[in-house]
Amino acid sequence: MDSGNLAWLTISTALVLLMTPGVAFFYGGLVKAKSVVSMMMMSFGGLALTAVLWVLYGFAMTAVDNPLAFAGNPFGDLGLVETISDDPTGEAGIGAAFGATFAIITVALISGAIADRARFWSWMLFAGIWVTLVYFPVAAWVWGGGWIMELGNWLFDGAVEVIDYAGGTAVHINAGAAALALALVLGKRVGFQKGINKPHSVPLVMLGATLLWFGWFGFNGGLTPAPLGESGNTEMGLIIINTMVCPAAAIIGWIVVEKFKDGKSTSVGAASGAVAGLVAITPACASIDPIWAILLGVVTGVVCALSIELKWKFGFDDSLDVVGVHLVGGVIGTLWIGLFGNGTGLFLGGGIQQLVVQFISVVAVMAYSFIAAYIIGIVIQKTIGFRVKNEDEIAGVDTVMHGEAGYAMEGR
Repeated sequence: MDSGNLAWLTISTALVLLMTPGVAFFYGGLVKAKSVVSMMMMSFGGLALTAVLWVLYGFAMTAVDNPLAFAGNPFGDLGLVETISDDPTGEAGIGAAFGATFAIITVALISGAIADRARFWSWMLFAGIWVTLVYFPVAAWVWGGGWIMELGNWLFDGAVEVIDYAGGTAVHINAGAAALALALVLGKRVGFQKGINKPHSVPLVMLGATLLWFGWFGFNGGLTPAPLGESGNTEMGLIIINTMVCPAAAIIGWIVVEKFKDGKSTSVGAASGAVAGLVAITPACASIDPIWAILLGVVTGVVCALSIELKWKFGFDDSLDVVGVHLVGGVIGTLWIGLFGNGTGLFLGGGIQQLVVQFISVVAVMAYSFIAAYIIGIVIQKTIGFRVKNEDEIAGVDTVMHGEAGYAMEGR
């Protein structure tokens, strides 16, 4: 890797790490004032634990020699000793850090489904087990030589391959399915009904969405296919323009739905639309032209704005709409490649093969993550307890779990 690309990868690592505090702000603003510390601590706690586990054994688990292997050997490079000792340019170490940031944000995303009612240390236990048994293996399947990478070879003699450029399946579908499982395990909040809680700080929500969008340019564009600035690296320009325009179009789709449905378009809706569009473009950012990215954004904004209403119909309490935004948006973006992917999409010169392998990867990751998260969550709930007591939920989990208040105004 040349020095320019290495510098960009270093910057991208910092950008993607910044996205997890962005999630903390975004989620923190959406909950009630008595839960903001708890909500943000779930992101920061997950960040700390996942980073340590990644260096200890997670990185080693995300690459396999045999595509049928469940994951790599967790003891194959304990503490990244071999990676760092045989890294004269720093490229391998920076690449490992870049991969860690993806694992970190995937864990943080899940926490929004159980806002207002989860015990912090139970969450930390869940995060450690889930990232070990689910995220690390799934990353190996999708990016590290695993069976999802080989699916096109097995089914269609290499005519197509599963495309998940930056994490539609490995990050967003993975997190969204786990979020749904935990929402079912912990049950509904006290007084669960429409309008149960209004966002306590719209500026925090907007700040979080801004940090997420800012960091997403590193998320999608961190690993460039060719030296920056040289002829032939047209993919990088495509990634950046798509990362800008798809969420912009999704904002429009979301706020139009709000206007027709509720009579008003909200800033929280705009922020949610931006995140939904970012989710959808993640797997497809290098595979579709900008015109299809715009259409993807509009469709995702509309569908996700409608999907968040499903929790009221089906009675599951996904507090901050992780399912409606990340699971649904991730599915749309991943399947979109099978329809409009350059040269491989069903409507752009390809056959149905691309759509088939994309669909299989979606179903497989969704099913595995949901089942694993549900089992882990149930075991924690039945043993040490996962949900706080109802009276603690009503009083506010900040003081109960952390002994702090988000806004201590006494005596001022």
